[in-house]
Amino acid sequence: MGDMSNSDFYAKNQRNDSDQVAGFGCSVMELRSLMELRSTEAVVKIQEDYGDVEGMCTRLQTSPTEGLTGDQDDLDKRKEIFGKNLIPPKKPKTFLQLVWEALQDVTLIILEVAALISLGLSFYQPPGDSTGAYCGAAAGGGEDEGEAEAGWIEGAAILLSVVCVVLVTAFNDWSKEKQFRGLQNRIEQEQKFQVVRGGQVIQLPVADIVVGDIAQIKYGDLLPADGVLIQGNDLKIDESSLTGESDHVKKEANRDPMLLSGTHVMEGSGRMVVTAVGENSQTGIIFTLLGASTEEEEKKEKKDRAAEDAHRNTVKKQDGAAAMEMQPLKSAEGGETEEKEKKKPSGSKKEKSVLQGKLTKLAVQIGKAGLLMSAITVIILVLYFAIDNFVLQGLQWLPECTPIYIQYFVKFFIIGVTVLVVAVPEGLPLAVTISLAYSVKKMMKDNNLVRHLDACETMGNATAICSDKTGTLTTNRMTVVQCYVADVHHKLIPDPGVLPPKTLDILVNSIAINSAYTSKILPPDKEGGLPKQVGNKTECSLLGLVLSLKRDYQTVRNQMPEEKLYKVYTFNSVRKSMSTVIKLPDGSFRMYSKGASEIVLKKCNHILNEVGESRVFRPRDKDEMVKKVIEPMACDGLRTICVGYRDFSCNPEPNWEDENNILTDLTAICVVGIEDPVRPEVPDAIQKCQRAGITVRMVTGDNINTARAIAIKCGIIHPGEDFLCIDGKEFNRRIRNEKGEVEQERMDKLWPKLRVLARSSPTDKHTLVKGIIDSTMTAQRQVVAVTGDGTNDGPALKKADVGFAMGLAGTDVAKEASDIILTDDNFSSIVKAVMWGRNVYDSISKFLQFQLTVNVVAVIVAFTGACITQDSPLKAVQMLWVNLIMDTFASLALATEPPTESLLKRKPYGRNKPLISSTMTKNILGHAIYQLIIIFTLLFVGEKIFDIDSGRNAPLHSPPSEHYTIIFNTFVMMQLFNEINARKIHGERNVFEGIFRNPIFCSIVFGTFAMQIIIVQLGGKPFSCKPLDLEKWMWCVFLGLGELIWGQVISTIPNSRLRFLRRAGQLSKKDNLPEEDANEDNEEIDHAERELRRGQILWFRGLNRIQTQIRVVNAFRSSLYEGLEKPDSRTSIHNFMTHPEFRIEDSTPNIPLIDDTDEDSARRKKIFSSQPTSPNKNNNAIDSGINLTIDTSKSAASSGPASPLHSLETSL
Repeated sequence: MGDMSNSDFYAKNQRNDSDQVAGFGCSVMELRSLMELRSTEAVVKIQEDYGDVEGMCTRLQTSPTEGLTGDQDDLDKRKEIFGKNLIPPKKPKTFLQLVWEALQDVTLIILEVAALISLGLSFYQPPGDSTGAYCGAAAGGGEDEGEAEAGWIEGAAILLSVVCVVLVTAFNDWSKEKQFRGLQNRIEQEQKFQVVRGGQVIQLPVADIVVGDIAQIKYGDLLPADGVLIQGNDLKIDESSLTGESDHVKKEANRDPMLLSGTHVMEGSGRMVVTAVGENSQTGIIFTLLGASTEEEEKKEKKDRAAEDAHRNTVKKQDGAAAMEMQPLKSAEGGETEEKEKKKPSGSKKEKSVLQGKLTKLAVQIGKAGLLMSAITVIILVLYFAIDNFVLQGLQWLPECTPIYIQYFVKFFIIGVTVLVVAVPEGLPLAVTISLAYSVKKMMKDNNLVRHLDACETMGNATAICSDKTGTLTTNRMTVVQCYVADVHHKLIPDPGVLPPKTLDILVNSIAINSAYTSKILPPDKEGGLPKQVGNKTECSLLGLVLSLKRDYQTVRNQMPEEKLYKVYTFNSVRKSMSTVIKLPDGSFRMYSKGASEIVLKKCNHILNEVGESRVFRPRDKDEMVKKVIEPMACDGLRTICVGYRDFSCNPEPNWEDENNILTDLTAICVVGIEDPVRPEVPDAIQKCQRAGITVRMVTGDNINTARAIAIKCGIIHPGEDFLCIDGKEFNRRIRNEKGEVEQERMDKLWPKLRVLARSSPTDKHTLVKGIIDSTMTAQRQVVAVTGDGTNDGPALKKADVGFAMGLAGTDVAKEASDIILTDDNFSSIVKAVMWGRNVYDSISKFLQFQLTVNVVAVIVAFTGACITQDSPLKAVQMLWVNLIMDTFASLALATEPPTESLLKRKPYGRNKPLISSTMTKNILGHAIYQLIIIFTLLFVGEKIFDIDSGRNAPLHSPPSEHYTIIFNTFVMMQLFNEINARKIHGERNVFEGIFRNPIFCSIVFGTFAMQIIIVQLGGKPFSCKPLDLEKWMWCVFLGLGELIWGQVISTIPNSRLRFLRRAGQLSKKDNLPEEDANEDNEEIDHAERELRRGQILWFRGLNRIQTQIRVVNAFRSSLYEGLEKPDSRTSIHNFMTHPEFRIEDSTPNIPLIDDTDEDSARRKKIFSSQPTSPNKNNNAIDSGINLTIDTSKSAASSGPASPLHSLETSL
């Protein structure tokens, strides 16, 4: 990318360099080109240009220890010269663009065309007065009193209603976009970073960081800007987001000091001076290129394509790869918008959410039915008209009559289209959007910050939650409550006078120096509150111990500032300990160490005795210590930490890189027991989860006794139940085979009973989540939610269906990988998320129940009416009004019902449950029958009942009749009252329960009622309505009220009678694989795929392998070839599976499961060798998973072990 730095593209940044150099010792461009260098090149360049990093700081007018002064003018000047730390967001779509998108709807286009034709024809007057004579009944009466001039009204009214629908849709999209941006900004503002200003460490919003700031970086940070490392401890960075290299890069001030924005700190800590922000940082450059290349392309396409093509391609090639890999720097809009852009090209990795899958399928089913009905309607109308006029009456088709006939045909066409419009539920996506957007907004109040909309709905189906312990189930206010020091086990913190002074000194030094200097205890915010713990909570508890021993850790730190620390081994998940080496005044070295007690004690060969002298610490002493001290502490639910030290001589200086020899032969100082009390609201929340059919599992790094004690306090396990509490080692022993590969069958024996997994590594967490998701034991696939806060939880959070990151304690990496951020780190907020998720699902079901009733009735009425009376009883414009009520308004009214506690009293629905339950089907059909009976009665005998003129068989353009107005009005009244019925979908009796808790619902119902009065009384010709008197209005309302009574009748019919209506909107196994996920390209195996049986999984997963094998196994007939050579045709795969010759009998398994014969495995190796091994290390797990399933196949065939058929089946 270096060669691009001088392209014209950057010209705008080179605002007179001389001026910049005048203010500071280096210009934007210098720093930019510096940041493009790596490792030694960069070190050389810094030495040449600045002398060293200190020199660079001087030129940038900042101090490496004190940071910037924080003077506002200085900051503004820096922002002006070096830019702000934000990337300008992509422009949101304008309202007009959204209107244009809404107009792309096919049904609306058809309607517009029909309306325009109708308009055009209504203005056409056939020549002469003789038409009536020729054209027979077609030109029938009613055209006097200027009614002919009113022919244009229907077309205009349709156009108007189309405009309404479009505006409403566009407005909804626009507000959705606005809400989403608001959410982004909120996430954006919450991201803070630690910088040093005026010698004080402060937390700054990322956007306020300027060039020259000294930033403190630590494990788990997402770097917000480019910088040069001043001092680092064991710093390792994951630069894969920029370079694609999966290995962590070690950073040292004298080897590779370049730190780039958007990369993740995986280990260690340090300080850097910020050298480039916003658009000038490496991430920013790539984003600007991305934005620029798209804009340039648009412009170029308008100008000349050919000349520019070549240039554009080169730009693309150079930054394309990097751009696709980019992790976004938080732009002014927050990272997601870019993330979304970034993810598009890679094909949809995340499958559609369960709900979307079901809805799409349902909408397609309904759409097809609607299309069929509307086509039949049009055909019947045209045929009836033609036969009536040209056959029965024997009329000739005369040229001058053509416009009149065409006008009739257009009218038929419009009727057909309106049937289609009413049949297609465009309101579905709207309902989903409104419901999700509403929930997301409300969930913010419940401390759930939703990053991905569909996570909210997936959470309603969750069947398992794997939760961290620290901070989620517990308060994360760690305090030391017991300690073993100087050979005495103190149940309470001892008085400092009791301890030997020597031991006390070493202990205080060890704790103060061997902990991150960012961990501090600050005075409480308000009087009488608890002191504030900043930084790592475990370290804070130890610092608290120092304070309660009446010593001050800060004085020790001042004597030994961070720069003087000789070597730091930071804590990571492998070491499970942290050590710091310092140089003593006499030139020798001392290393302080602390960590999980069972790990550090193993490395101790000495211990300080009651007078502070070191004595030998034998293995049997260790065992006794474990039994007498550590286990009792752990059984009280305490986390145990051991503190130790070791002295080294100065010559020869030890090899600090050889960790194994350094971190041994320690002298133990003390063992402390740290308590992290359970949050008071957690036991109740967990009980709710268990009632709701959700299993809560605790996955923690603590030891097993502590974990079990806390699990009992929380109510995750109850004494006397059949459950498993195991640690990581035992877990791995049970799920892995001899080769060390995870076996799903072994996993399936374990996870249903597993409740607590202690001493687990991040990989264990990921393995557990993957194992539960992949399991095919239960009828429904498990939907797993995971909570995590550390960088290492990233993979598990990504793998889970819903990942919850901690808002307070979580690292940026964890938040980046999550779907929902818990802003208060509290488990009970997860329960709220479940409640909202279920509520979304129910809201949409309510809406569907209402909408489908209207659909069924409107379609049948329009269809039969048209066939029998040549004209739909509900006119096009009326249909569009009904469509507006039932789509837009109903989705608003029913999608904003607030959740109730009762949602948590039922089990999760599961992925295969049809969207429309049998109760709902019963309601839909029941209400449809009632409405149809009423409407047909009114249609055929209405004029006799009300003693009015019949509206049937009215000629073209005749004035609206009272008869049809009553039908329309009654229809709308029935919908309004049925909307109240639709509030309950589980067959509850009281449909009014909690209706006033939802003001939106009430206002929409009353608003629609008022609008209906206006339409009927004042609508006139456009709405084909004639004003009604009070008595007729009362009848319409009375017939509508009948809906509520009829609803009670329907509730009494038992569902068992209605066995035949079960399957609408169900995702069958095959459809569960959404179309766009057919590219099973790599690593992420689709969730839906897991639904399929093991054999079919292998078919889908390994089509290539099977093809390879097929080629090897030439013994097969060609017919089989055809079935397999077309991987697209899934049916062929299914046929192949059920092919009589290849049906696998389980009766006589004559193949050993794992230890196959050698020749067989050799052949298998040969077959598989044609498939390249995965280049990415991270894929191995998946690869091994696949091979493993292949190895342990249970297939048994009648063929002998050497036959080709046998080898194919083994691979199954």
